[in-house]
Amino acid sequence: MKHAVKIDSAELRMVHLPLLTPFVISTGTMTHKTFPLLILRGGGLEAVAEGVMDPLPDYLEETTAGAVDLLRNAVVPKLVGERITSSADIAPVLAPWRGNRMAKAVVEMAVWDLWAKALNQPLWHLLGGVRNRIEVGVSLGIAPLDVTLDRIAEAQDQGYRRIKLKIKQGHDLALLAGVRNAFPDIKLTVDANTDYALSDLSTLRKMDAFDLDYIEQPLAFDDILDHNQVQAALKTAICLDESIRTAKDARIALQMGAARVINIKVGRVGGYAEARAIHDVCAAFGAPVWCGGMLESGVGRAHNIHLATMPNFTKPGDTSSASRYFERDIVNEPLEAADGLMSVPPGAGIGVTLDYAYLDQVSEVIEVWTA
Repeated sequence: MKHAVKIDSAELRMVHLPLLTPFVISTGTMTHKTFPLLILRGGGLEAVAEGVMDPLPDYLEETTAGAVDLLRNAVVPKLVGERITSSADIAPVLAPWRGNRMAKAVVEMAVWDLWAKALNQPLWHLLGGVRNRIEVGVSLGIAPLDVTLDRIAEAQDQGYRRIKLKIKQGHDLALLAGVRNAFPDIKLTVDANTDYALSDLSTLRKMDAFDLDYIEQPLAFDDILDHNQVQAALKTAICLDESIRTAKDARIALQMGAARVINIKVGRVGGYAEARAIHDVCAAFGAPVWCGGMLESGVGRAHNIHLATMPNFTKPGDTSSASRYFERDIVNEPLEAADGLMSVPPGAGIGVTLDYAYLDQVSEVIEVWTA
């Protein structure tokens, strides 16, 4: 019990953070990043995590409204007064509730941050990380070819290690031909965000011609079986994102040959415990993983950086510079990549602190609970 910390209070906020540029994918356009922010305080420490669910269920089933309702009415009140002696202590609090992995992840990740701070350790040490800098790439939203080429040139000048293009039906093969003509040697991937079906297999097969590192989530968000047919027909690796919620999902997908690469988003899978289990399953299969992004603020961005220090994160992730997305972040510490590398924020826990002067301008406090 030497390093036990009692949760004295919890604060839940809803944050509306404007994006510098609208971000367009196959399912819609984002102009703001809207998310719940959980702040835990105890023992003179402050820990924080953010949710990655969307206002509408256009990525997965969860929504911000549903997550906030679950957090404020069923989960967060039970945290206050709890004594945390390890990251595993949160499991019984979350166990009664089915699904809602993104909502649960907010709580689990904040507890990991608090526990790491109680131990005066950086989070990546506790996760089993092996590096203090991670390779990062950029994710470019859907745009006309000329705009896309300009964005790629800018990202190349900034040293990013991988370019990911969002694609959709009708905005794919011509785009890739134009990009490859202008940039024949860049490490290039595409993300379909579930916009294709098995009937589009001929189109997907044509993507083999563009030397892609992988094609991310071409088929439905809840499919693994049909991805097996796509992977069998393509030379290019399939990477699964939305389809992988658990380590069991990852094992089934890799065992049946539905993918060769897995995108791990700690918020999508319910927190660090499941993320680590997926990481280990993929390592056992010899399948590389990388850390996906959900346009997080500096809070979620810092969590992602720590996650991506683990040994099997061998492909560049989405955690590019915060200044690409936000004019001002809600954390004090700048999270900026240099030559395609993002340094782990120094200090205990996730290594960032909240900029309350700005946070108060872009958020509303939903509720505060005290012991």
